[in-house]
Amino acid sequence: MSPFLRIGFSNFELDSVPYQEEVLNPYCAVYMKEAVDTEKGQVYKQKKPTMYPPWNTTFDAHINRGRVMHIIVKDKTLELKSEATVQLDSLATRCKKENGKLEIWVELTPHGRLLMEARYFLEKSDAAGHSESESESEGFFALHQRRGAIKQAKVHNVKCHEFTATFFPQPTFCSVCHEFVWGLNKQGYQCRQCNVAIHKKCIDKVIAKCTGSAVNSKETMIHKERFKIDMPHRFKVYNYKSPTFCEHCGTLLWGLARQGLKCEECGMNVHHKCQKKVANLCGVNQKLMAEALAMIESAQQARCSRDTEIIGREGPVDISQPGVIREPSGVQHMPAPVSTRKDLQGIAWECPKEQHQEPEIPEPTYAVARKEMRKFTIDDFILHKMLGKGSFGKVFLAELKSKNQFFAVKALKKDVVLMDDDVECTMVERRVLSLAWEHPFLTHLYCTFQTKENLFFVMEYLNGGDLMFHIQNCHKFEMPRAVFYAAEIICGLQFLHSKGIIYRDLKLDNVLLDKDGHIKIADFGMCKENMFEDARTCTFCGTPDYIAPEILLGQKYGNSVDWWSFGVLLYEMLIGQSPFHGNDEEELFQSIRTDDPFYPRWLPKDAKEILVKLFVREPERRLGVKGNIRQHVFFRDINWTVLENREVEPPFKPTVKSPNDCSNFDKEFLNEKPRLSCADRALINSVDQTMFNNFSFVNPKMDRLNKPVEIVH
Repeated sequence: MSPFLRIGFSNFELDSVPYQEEVLNPYCAVYMKEAVDTEKGQVYKQKKPTMYPPWNTTFDAHINRGRVMHIIVKDKTLELKSEATVQLDSLATRCKKENGKLEIWVELTPHGRLLMEARYFLEKSDAAGHSESESESEGFFALHQRRGAIKQAKVHNVKCHEFTATFFPQPTFCSVCHEFVWGLNKQGYQCRQCNVAIHKKCIDKVIAKCTGSAVNSKETMIHKERFKIDMPHRFKVYNYKSPTFCEHCGTLLWGLARQGLKCEECGMNVHHKCQKKVANLCGVNQKLMAEALAMIESAQQARCSRDTEIIGREGPVDISQPGVIREPSGVQHMPAPVSTRKDLQGIAWECPKEQHQEPEIPEPTYAVARKEMRKFTIDDFILHKMLGKGSFGKVFLAELKSKNQFFAVKALKKDVVLMDDDVECTMVERRVLSLAWEHPFLTHLYCTFQTKENLFFVMEYLNGGDLMFHIQNCHKFEMPRAVFYAAEIICGLQFLHSKGIIYRDLKLDNVLLDKDGHIKIADFGMCKENMFEDARTCTFCGTPDYIAPEILLGQKYGNSVDWWSFGVLLYEMLIGQSPFHGNDEEELFQSIRTDDPFYPRWLPKDAKEILVKLFVREPERRLGVKGNIRQHVFFRDINWTVLENREVEPPFKPTVKSPNDCSNFDKEFLNEKPRLSCADRALINSVDQTMFNNFSFVNPKMDRLNKPVEIVH
């Protein structure tokens, strides 16, 4: 059956004034007309009876080329006659762009307008026989556009503060060093709870805990016990005669009189709204105090190191004197206890929230590059086409000069990475990509390098396009094709999970095809490392349609979120629409938390069963976390050993004419010039380049493409 529209009319207005139904009783007449070619040209002829749909009801209209809907609004007196003609294929296109549902005013001639609602369906069998309320939840909305991922701003938890990178629209001063927070974009950090503003460089000098009330705050109690500091400010309303800035949130004290409060003792100036958020540190210089504490920490660490060295040099002590060590002079004494990091009098007593105060984990060994390999630069490549573009940067089709080898080069803008506080995410992506060589269904990385303005990832060029591109052409995949793609995706996901990596951004856009038709998972910017066994994280991130309910509920989660996203992707491949819907993100998230997806009658029993098990909202009971997903009857025809060796013939082979063929990518970007974005020089000069140390990487596989040359440092 061809796609169709379910159309309804709910209101009619004449010259922006609603018609009075009890007086005029307007009604609609709908004439479906087909385009017919005649000797005189194309004409429209009515082949079906005229319809008179009552207000607030619906009727179905199949979408055929050239078919139009002629609408006439009349009243019982026949004095009113307003009409309009609507092209059904144009209406269907607009519906698909609005996620399958459209509500518009149709302008009538000679006067009046009509409120029309339209919904797009793929097959008649899936909508017939249902009420309008049922069709709303069961209607099939074709996948029509790419959906970008979102990520919660990175939160730096220091002394109970929740610091996030912030753009300050007005001059702002740091509450720690009292200097101007300079720079472009997101110049510094601001606490989401107490609004205190600081430089990014001053985050390790914060000693005052975030306070709701300064009088009985935990910070006050700590300073009473440890430093005997409990000095409340003596604030009084003050009239400032010159521009003055709040020394808590850093912004200007606005107004002509009584603009803020001034401490009679230390002279601190604050807003009225900031008074209760200021810690009881009257007269205390946080910067100098932090530096003094850092010196104490360094001295303690040095002393512990010396004690350990003496123990190692002198060897074990007598059993009868446990814990006693001998100095070279022969004097015996008890060793000082070795303090843990959180017990030291330093400036980093607390770890970030997401790390749960675990010891810092060194960079994985798989991410260490061989020093003797050649280092590449952007001058080694010719940029031919632009394959994609986003706020992060661009992806290009590039050729290695004089080698006739083609790669996909992803260029990230350093200023954007720093502005969004995504340096660590970028380094994680580099490490995971370098690991991907160990598996056939992950995108392979050849090398990474950087310039003053950009970061570059040189990856294998997968000219088969992504699954979103292909599903837009055929609406949904046939069962064998969907099973094949799902099985290879499972292999890739399970490999990442075995390495302690949660993917967190599985979607049609991120699954590409190579020239043979095998899948490759790409884009690892959302990955989370070191997630072994019972490890959990709580970052809110992902693409809205694919986000698992435990993320929306703010719960800590593990790799269960990948299996939920896999369920959404499998549903889209089999049925051709998203399982959850909403007019905005709030409605969509509510649907994910509460609604059950619709399963059409033609869907095989085993396909429905696996989807139901993947959409279990309790993470510990979800298929993939509980049970062996490979043994599900949906994959009964899959030989997993053969599949993982890439020995299974793909059911679909993309059309690829040459190694640099880019016909399987959206034309939207291919027509643009392949050039790097220009960055503001002042902004680039303010970038801290040390943040990107250890980014450069060369895979040993790249060695066969080039002769070794002198290393460029």
